[in-house]
Amino acid sequence: MNIGQITSLTEQLHAPAYVFNTDEFEARAALVKRYFGEKTGLCFSIKANPFLLRDIPAVFDKIEVCSPGELTVCERVGADMKRVIFSGVNKGKADVERAMDDGVGTFTAESALHIKLINDAAKARGIRVPLLVRLTAGSQFGMDEDDVLSVIRDRDCYEGVEIVGLHYFSGTQKKKPKIIEKELTYIDGFCTRVKDELNFEIDRVEYGTGLAVDYFADDADALEEERLSGISGKIREIAGKYSLTVEMGRFFAAPCGYYLTGVVDVKTNKGINYAILDGGLHQLKYDGQLQGMQIPRILHIGADETEEKQKWTLCGSLCTTADVIARDAEFAGLSTGDVLVFCRVGAYSVMEGMSIFLSRDLPQVALYSEKNGLRIVREPFDTDVFNTP
Repeated sequence: MNIGQITSLTEQLHAPAYVFNTDEFEARAALVKRYFGEKTGLCFSIKANPFLLRDIPAVFDKIEVCSPGELTVCERVGADMKRVIFSGVNKGKADVERAMDDGVGTFTAESALHIKLINDAAKARGIRVPLLVRLTAGSQFGMDEDDVLSVIRDRDCYEGVEIVGLHYFSGTQKKKPKIIEKELTYIDGFCTRVKDELNFEIDRVEYGTGLAVDYFADDADALEEERLSGISGKIREIAGKYSLTVEMGRFFAAPCGYYLTGVVDVKTNKGINYAILDGGLHQLKYDGQLQGMQIPRILHIGADETEEKQKWTLCGSLCTTADVIARDAEFAGLSTGDVLVFCRVGAYSVMEGMSIFLSRDLPQVALYSEKNGLRIVREPFDTDVFNTP
């Protein structure tokens, strides 16, 4: 969206607020699909932004859910549960049973306990559910190679699950295609090992690329498309061998988000211009940002273009010197009452900040598309409510 479109929406919003452009979200998914090809499925990890699930594009084959709360979101928006992959390291008996009763399409197992819980729940219901076994990349997630091989070796012992493939994700913000290519080569090699040692064909591979998003580069879109192009050949190669689904959250969602925050005070301390905003780092998070040293794209609503640009340090509402959003950001005629719009906040900002620090309200959230216009999907939410004795 450009500044004109955003300006027209501010009259209907109460800053601080998030706006997610679902047309841009859909276009981003279509771009990925174009590079990865028709054989490659796409999965949206809703941890990046569950609000986008209301308008999930049809190009997504799967939806990754990692918690009971995210499962509730799926229930409330009427998501197709057959598209859901129920993942996450903390699965309890009640969580597994609830997901199964919801008709979740695929389960992942990160441990022997998960396999037991999923198998027992399915047996009790007289069904058999598809299961992806997560292979660790060397963290608390997934299982070692030998443990995965042991699970597959004992596959006939599990009456309630059908082991259909592997799940693999090592981390986020990978800028070099060679890292992703190396991981896909490793997965391919492990699948070959499974076939050779256990006479078992891996059918499905659920792979999280962790492809990087550029928050501060002027040519972010071009850099990110270059990364897509850089890994597309390997993705298509693996999709020719297995039923491959590429799972991402940040890369799909980040470009479609806008955070609106108002200027509530301006002052100059020791020669530095400070603007105090009604938001802050509890609501705005850019991966890689440190003490506001990098400047993202910021739109200034209310700018007086007749004035010369000045450098400003933008600070939030929290009682900590860490609440610096950007230093030396240049604006013309910045003053109290203006609105600043921070771009590329479609992933994680709305979910990942320390949102209840100082008992500040949670911001308003809206979706926008040309077809449906502006829709408020969450009003400002009080965080200072406690049960009375």
